[in-house]
Amino acid sequence: MKKAFLIVIVCLGLNVAQAQERLTDHVVLVSIDGFRPDFYMETQWPAAYLKWMAEHGVKAEGVRGVFPTVTYPSHTTLVTGAKPARHGIYYNSPFEINGQTGAWYWYENQIQVPTLWDAVRAKGLKSASFIWPVSVDAPIDYNLPEFWYLEGGYNRIQPMRDKDVPNGFLEELELEVTGKLNESTFNGDYMNREDRTGEMAAYVLEKYQPNFISLHLIATDHFQHEGGREGEKVAFALAAADRAIGKIWEAAERAGISERTTIIITGDHGFVDVHTRLAPNVWLAQAGLITADKMKGEWKAAFHTSGAAAFLHLKDPKDKATVSKVQEVLANLPEKTRKLFRVVSREELKEVGADPNAALAIAPIPGVAMSSSARGNDVVSGGGGTHGYFPDFEQIKTGFVAFGAGVQTGKTVHVMGLEDVAPLIAALLGLDFEAPDGVLLPGILKQD
Repeated sequence: MKKAFLIVIVCLGLNVAQAQERLTDHVVLVSIDGFRPDFYMETQWPAAYLKWMAEHGVKAEGVRGVFPTVTYPSHTTLVTGAKPARHGIYYNSPFEINGQTGAWYWYENQIQVPTLWDAVRAKGLKSASFIWPVSVDAPIDYNLPEFWYLEGGYNRIQPMRDKDVPNGFLEELELEVTGKLNESTFNGDYMNREDRTGEMAAYVLEKYQPNFISLHLIATDHFQHEGGREGEKVAFALAAADRAIGKIWEAAERAGISERTTIIITGDHGFVDVHTRLAPNVWLAQAGLITADKMKGEWKAAFHTSGAAAFLHLKDPKDKATVSKVQEVLANLPEKTRKLFRVVSREELKEVGADPNAALAIAPIPGVAMSSSARGNDVVSGGGGTHGYFPDFEQIKTGFVAFGAGVQTGKTVHVMGLEDVAPLIAALLGLDFEAPDGVLLPGILKQD
């Protein structure tokens, strides 16, 4: 009995010591897909919670993304502090040498470096996650991952139900929070998905009080793709995301843990209005390097498009002659076409931390996006909005707000990268975690 009592005392002492190591007990990482700094820095946007947190916490004037500035590589950078070249999630969908199947990078075991989820579990803490990219089978205690079957489409609920952790987690959420979810009540084409995602995260924070929650909200991305940066539904989408944030903060207050809770709101990329699209595989088809059906039949090179960027892949990675041929094709395009993009060399791809398997890439000017087609015209009109651009101009930057325990009040960060978010979370929670590419900005943390 005395031995058991001693073990309990020792364990309690370790828990107290661990709590003293960290600046907060709970970090909620909210990713608003397509998040822009003007959403909290300009008055016209309906985001009361977000603006209040920005005013009373730390905000960034803009956050530099990774290349390409698309969802899955960016979200993986957020939880690893690594750029795509290190973490291995190079695009939303991997380049498949035998032709694209439509698969995305869904599984956590595709990530090639440690994640915050790993570090939380190693510390003996608890985590939860909602609709986060590349999180299927991750070491997360309460997980509803972003996942769908190829034959069913994005808005089906059953694939997420099949991959939830623990088994029956989604059923619990339906019973206690949302009601029965289906393609009508939880649909990315409508705002109801944001409300329900926020309500699920709020429920788990209040009931289970995990130390780390990662949460992905998507409506702002969807409606900027549809209508551009100033599309009529973008403000509604932002308001829905703001409601979700408010639900989570109120849950922390109800649970009596708000004084030891930190909310970090960031995103994956900004957005650019599109007027024109390029189809670089048409140039390869005209040069005999790919067929009009792309990877069907004989081919030597293909551009893997990712939003507003295209990455050159070779059937034979050692085929330097084909790389030279592609460079010649690009150099000999009409001047009016060459003005629409620049070539990103292998050396520059390495420097920016992009896919190490790409021989080169094409980065268009703002307003120009990419088409994967190898048929038809190489330059066509476009509309809506997109991202994926090289991360070197203001509109493509995402935002950052940190509020609550362990962070400063009324501070502005002028320059930071997406890879700098993970080391900040690790410092707040006292995790044993080293970000390969990220830098801890100590000025964000509350000073003793």
